[in-house]
Amino acid sequence: MNSETPSNGGSAPPRPRVLKGIGGSPGVAVAPAVLVRSRLLDVPKRTIAAEIMEDEWRRFERARDDTRHQLMRLRERLGTRAVNGEAAILDAHLMVLDDELFAARVRRGIEERRHNAEWAVHEATGEFIRSLGQAGDAYLAERADDLIDVGRRLVRNLMGVAEELPAHWDKPCIVVAENLTPSETIALPRDRVLGFALDRGSFTSHAALIARALEIPAVFGLGDLSSQVHSGDQLAIDGRQGVVIVNPTPQDLKRLNGVAAARHDVLRALESLRDEPAVTPDGRRLALLANIEKIDELDAVATYGAEGVGLFRTEYLWLAGGRAVGETEQTEAYRAAARGLNGKPLTIRVFDLGGDKFMGHIGIDRESNPFLGLRSIRYLLRYPDIFKAQLRAVLRASAEGDVRLLYPMISDVAELRLANEILTACKREVAAEGLAGDLRIKVGVMIEIPSAALTADLLAQHSDFFSIGTNDLTQYTMAADRINESVVHLYQPTHPSVLRLIALTVEAARRRGIPVAVCGEMAADPLFALIFLGMGVDELSMAPSSIPVVKDAIRRTPLTRARELAAAVAGARSSGAVVRLCREL
Repeated sequence: MNSETPSNGGSAPPRPRVLKGIGGSPGVAVAPAVLVRSRLLDVPKRTIAAEIMEDEWRRFERARDDTRHQLMRLRERLGTRAVNGEAAILDAHLMVLDDELFAARVRRGIEERRHNAEWAVHEATGEFIRSLGQAGDAYLAERADDLIDVGRRLVRNLMGVAEELPAHWDKPCIVVAENLTPSETIALPRDRVLGFALDRGSFTSHAALIARALEIPAVFGLGDLSSQVHSGDQLAIDGRQGVVIVNPTPQDLKRLNGVAAARHDVLRALESLRDEPAVTPDGRRLALLANIEKIDELDAVATYGAEGVGLFRTEYLWLAGGRAVGETEQTEAYRAAARGLNGKPLTIRVFDLGGDKFMGHIGIDRESNPFLGLRSIRYLLRYPDIFKAQLRAVLRASAEGDVRLLYPMISDVAELRLANEILTACKREVAAEGLAGDLRIKVGVMIEIPSAALTADLLAQHSDFFSIGTNDLTQYTMAADRINESVVHLYQPTHPSVLRLIALTVEAARRRGIPVAVCGEMAADPLFALIFLGMGVDELSMAPSSIPVVKDAIRRTPLTRARELAAAVAGARSSGAVVRLCREL
């Protein structure tokens, strides 16, 4: 990568330009731009003789070792600076690097096509990326960045080309680029980068994930910003609104400084709420819990005052290692999580594999429509040995605290009953072995498919609680991929159809006398959290950093007002009308 030198500019002040993109991380930043461009590698293509094929393969293996060591050094360098998700990104890169399907594709390029190692890696990377694109899923297309990053590192090591980042970071800046690979993003100096403004990317890109974790404002999807600015141009970005101003006026700066100051004051004020309950002025209390993927996120659970973990995404155990995780290893992971919460609830969602989490080596093959295919509970019921191993591990860990079990993607009562039958068999096995565990463990169902919401009264007869996953529920109800730019306008969590399904679920839970939680992204938005408060939801689970602002909204809003909002929303005719009602409150 190279950074451009600052432009000299002219005598007249440059005219401001306003560009609209996708808000990826909230906050305001004003600083000079540093333009970062990736060096284009001219990958050599040669036809090799048969007698040197093994030499070429050994060159690839050495480059793979070098790449592995680089990624491990980067991971170690993070140390205590690591934020949620960064280690997972590097683990994913290591998994790609060690993927035997990828290595076999490279070897075929060397041995069958007689290509040199550089071109074989380049070709294999391209083939895998095309496969992801043909899957027709935007999330998988985003994951192509992992392949690009690893493939580029391999080719660079084969060619003996050093990795480059700008040599000078002598003052705070806003990074402008076409895109940033995950490892490039992680390697940027945090004490100098105040924000990102990228031509490409979305709310789910790795750069966005890291920016949110670091609380650095970022805007994505800006088109050709990197060709319109020079290093040294003054930039102002508003990460919540998704706006970038090139050469802002004094009036622009005054307005944005006001926004930044207000945001800073609000966040500081919310710190005092960490140990306070989320209770309305008229006495209604909601439990606010955290969504986590890894044990090391328990520190954030405590930091932001979560009352437990409402969603532990256990599939990370598989994705991080790129392999099936044994029963003993799972047991230790779940026990560690339960102990770390010191008696607070831990809701363990069984493996949500499939869909956007392709893992061919464990029986999940690429499908033409993976989100409607063999994923989540469907996969576990197809492979009951994997399911049983996880259930036994959870039961053993339940001796360490308040552990609960959650089934994802239930679409039918028959699936739920079959899952419970398998659980009952596992309870007998654990009891027969004389192992400690809570054999009366609470079992919940994720409501994330319209069929589940419409039959919630039937599902409630066989479960102890509900957890509404608003991300998938919205996606399946509206038949719109939330990260597909062509249909993103149809992804409307506040659409009357989605809210009616949520209301049906809450009412079914109330009639049965079981608690109901919301664990999707809507739960993290204080506007929508008040709807759930008024509907009668008992728990909200979200990213730990979102808890303070949601807690503040609940503590300021009487239950009577929230119920009035829920009643008004029930009669709304459009998503826009729902948002207006929330903002008025």
